[in-house]
Amino acid sequence: MKKLFISQFVLLALLSFSSCDKAPVLKDGSPESVCMSTERLIRIDKMIQQGIDSGWIAGAVGFIAHDGKIIYNKSFGVIDPESKTPMQTDNIFRIASQSKAIISIGAMMLFEEGKFLLDDPVSKYIPEFANQQVIDKFNEKDTTYTTVPAKRAVTIRDLFTHTSGIDYAGIGSPSMRAIYARAGIAAGFGSDKALIGNEMKDLGKLPLAHQPGEKWTYGLNVDVLGYLIEIWSGEKLDQYLKKRLFEPLGMNDTYFYLPPEKQSRLVKVNTEDENHHVTALKNDYFDYPLMANGTYFSGGAGLSSTTKDYATFLQMLLNNGEYNGKRLLSRRTVELITSNQIGDLNVGRDKFGLGFEIVTEEGQAVLGLSEGSFLWGGYFATDYWADPKERIVGLIFLQQFPMSHGEIHRKFMAMVYQALDD
Repeated sequence: MKKLFISQFVLLALLSFSSCDKAPVLKDGSPESVCMSTERLIRIDKMIQQGIDSGWIAGAVGFIAHDGKIIYNKSFGVIDPESKTPMQTDNIFRIASQSKAIISIGAMMLFEEGKFLLDDPVSKYIPEFANQQVIDKFNEKDTTYTTVPAKRAVTIRDLFTHTSGIDYAGIGSPSMRAIYARAGIAAGFGSDKALIGNEMKDLGKLPLAHQPGEKWTYGLNVDVLGYLIEIWSGEKLDQYLKKRLFEPLGMNDTYFYLPPEKQSRLVKVNTEDENHHVTALKNDYFDYPLMANGTYFSGGAGLSSTTKDYATFLQMLLNNGEYNGKRLLSRRTVELITSNQIGDLNVGRDKFGLGFEIVTEEGQAVLGLSEGSFLWGGYFATDYWADPKERIVGLIFLQQFPMSHGEIHRKFMAMVYQALDD
């Protein structure tokens, strides 16, 4: 009987630590409670402050969570050099291309509902993508071109992985920028006139930069994916994300267009002078989050958010799809999302999954992020990563373009790992 009791006790103990345990919810904690060093984290403060004192940046917010404990949540400097309004940890930033991960996860939730398969052709849902052509020769003088037929259809997987041949307006190749400009395709931040459905239908009629699957080319792929979400769900993209992601996760500060009561928290976009020192930007082009009647929901670049909101989103993924008792994705779907989806192609030293850059064995040697970490950033100098092995979420947000001193972001990443004290 005694042996039986001990066996039952051991079994119950093992079950209590099973994979079905309650997933961590972000809460404040001391660095030492999760085997990190307060003293070593202070080195990050000094590094960021040096960037401010050198005139490289106006301000920043840094955020680190380990094992679900928020151990670093600090603001530095000001939102812009003119007003000198102090930066706050709850300031709202244009996250630009960090929108892509959110839209990708939103789409994969519909994948779990059987709305599509990854290798479905895009033309199955958007007919304008049928019988696509690929650029053969381009004439720089008059932007005319010749094409050849695409060898295969662009698939949904191609959109997730940026292997479709769709380029970017604004930051893409010179030839495709010219073609998109002539067709009226915008870079895709925000608008109070355009609709994403109309824009993506027009994009589908234009040629591809290369054969589908041939190369990794960063482009308007996730804007197309955002429109597909509208088709699959029957809802506008902003409402779908609010209902399916933002409200369940408690992401109460993430929007395409900010409500009036939150607009004062939006950080201004700064720029640089000829000496690469930060200066105020005299341009209202980037004020799109303040539009009263915004209509264009850019899946690739349109969202604004806070470090805490985005960290919550990343923690859900580290929790294998669950947060605060709500399951948004299955464990296996998260594994699929964070696996290599581009085969022998590369993104620098790394691979690409369904919406994220994935750190490889070679890539982990650069800054110390573990192999399997997933990451990306935004046009206005926001960066994030999540490390499943070390159970770390890290973000550093600025609002500046251009940003010559990207070493601040890279140093931040590296310095998180030097604070491990286990």
